[in-house]
Amino acid sequence: MPVYTLSDLPRVIPIFPLPGVLLLPSAKLPLNIFEPRYVAMTRDALKSDWIIGMIQPRAQTHSGEESDIYLVGCAGKIIALSETDDGRFLITLKGIARFKIRDELPLLRGYRRTVVDWHPFKEDMHTNDEKRSAIDRQRLVGVLRQYFEAHQIHAKWEEIEQAPDSQLVTSLAMQCPFTLEEKQALLEAPGLADRAELIASLLAMALTADLSVSATRH
Repeated sequence: MPVYTLSDLPRVIPIFPLPGVLLLPSAKLPLNIFEPRYVAMTRDALKSDWIIGMIQPRAQTHSGEESDIYLVGCAGKIIALSETDDGRFLITLKGIARFKIRDELPLLRGYRRTVVDWHPFKEDMHTNDEKRSAIDRQRLVGVLRQYFEAHQIHAKWEEIEQAPDSQLVTSLAMQCPFTLEEKQALLEAPGLADRAELIASLLAMALTADLSVSATRH
């Protein structure tokens, strides 16, 4: 996928609100597109720049209502695509950069479009974040071990130990069972080190909560 600059990115993008689903720059996100309006959104994206913005709704809404959404999301480019016999799209997005919503346009074929600002997150397009953002890896992996042991989660620790910082932090942010609000905080974290520290803190708080629940049962 080509490296983007601010001038390459569109001012208007379609958005796909999904609670608890996080896309981060450079990460890959597989999606099963089946709702008619989002099938239309995907078809339109394929006719233009192949870019879709992932965003989280602030809360669940009743069927048919448009949800209130957070103002910060992450845009991805479609890098893999297949269409099923029943009309669904199976796509993979690769994160480009985060964006801030400045305005929302009228619906187009049922899906939402927004005017976005990329400037607050222009650093997302730099590929050398690894060198500039040292993380406290010892603390992060230590808390992760405790959390996995407490929840009896089996992990390939050799692979975890060998994973680059950015890959480890991004994978944990996207895959760990954090709340909607916690995932949004991870998305909005300024940089890699901040995101790593937040993950470690969230896991540590979850462990403390588990101990409190266990203590009340005895």
